[in-house]
Formats: sequence, C-alpha cells, structure tokens
Amino acid sequence: MAGGIQGGQTRQAKRVSNASIFAGCAVFVIGMVGAAYASVPLYRLFCQVTGYNGTTQRVEQYSSTVLNRTMQVTFDANISSGLNWDFKAAKTVQPKIGETIQVEYTATNRSPVATTGTAVFNVTPMEAGAYFNKVQCFCFTEQTLQPGESVSMPVVFYVDPEIVKAEETKNIRTITLSYSFYPSEPAKPVAAVKKNEVDSKL
Repeated sequence: MAGGIQGGQTRQAKRVSNASIFAGCAVFVIGMVGAAYASVPLYRLFCQVTGYNGTTQRVEQYSSTVLNRTMQVTFDANISSGLNWDFKAAKTVQPKIGETIQVEYTATNRSPVATTGTAVFNVTPMEAGAYFNKVQCFCFTEQTLQPGESVSMPVVFYVDPEIVKAEETKNIRTITLSYSFYPSEPAKPVAAVKKNEVDSKL
C-alpha cells in the first residue's frame, strides 16, 4: 500500500514538474516574440540616432557651414518583386560638403490597380550614414499610386561638415543613398476601423 501511495505521489510530482516546464517554455516563447516585435522600432530608432548600418540622420534645419570641398553622391533605386512599379533614382550630384541640395526619385505604377508601397533606405559606406543629413524624404511613408500614375519624390539633404574630421570618414569621396520600395497595405481611416469594430460586435 505504501509503495502504491509513493508511486502515485511520484507520478503526480512528475506531472506538476512537466506542467511547470511547459508553462515556463510558453512564457519564454511569448516573451521572445514580444521582444522581437518591440525590437523593430527600437532598432530603427537606434540606427537613426547612431547612423548604424548606414542609416541616415533626419534633421529639421540646414547646415550653417559649407566647406570648399565636394562630395560625390550617387543614388540607387530598388523595387520588391511584389510591387509592379517603375522606380527611378535621382542623377548623381556633387555638392559642396554642408551645401543643402534637392534631388528627386520618380515612381510609376505599372499595374492595372491602385497599389501602395513603403520605402526603406540606407547609405554606403556605412560609416557615412551618421553624416548624411536628410531635411526631407519619403522613407517609411506609404505611397499609394493609381494605375499608370507617376509621382516625383524629393529628397533634401546635406553632408555634415564633421565628416572630414572623423578618422573613419575623412577620406570618403563618394556616398550612395539607396531606397528600396516594398508592397504594403494602405492604412484604413480611423472612422472605417471603428465601424468595422462595431459591426463585429453586432
């Protein structure tokens, strides 16, 4: 009898232990998923602040200093296979370092229906990202184009004069700004979202 009771207690303890392990694993997985989603905006913020991975800086004012030295800036345009657009880069420019300049990318919707895309960007060499300051750009903003519609998308920028002082960037002579468009679903108006929520409750 004592052996039977002891065996039952052992099996129960194992079930409790297995349940605890399963619960712990589930919490860990959920936590990792949550961290992954949270890391996206945090990583983007980190890149924008530090220029890591060639991420440019976003500023609201122009440079007050212009050097008597130029920097060649080339541009690249890429389209995801899921977006039937014609995306053309701006022409190469050679502004003075610190000079504010505007260039334009162009996009045309070649599909028979309205489509929406969002652009991401980077700068090469990566070390130059922290010194490439954009006053105006179209990155991370949804662009919806009607069938056959073309749009010009300006980019206003300057190269920070501090680039000539840093040991890792003082010898850079060419910078490339690259944009890549990916398909995205257009955001629904707030009123439409609320209406759908009400309908789902009825």
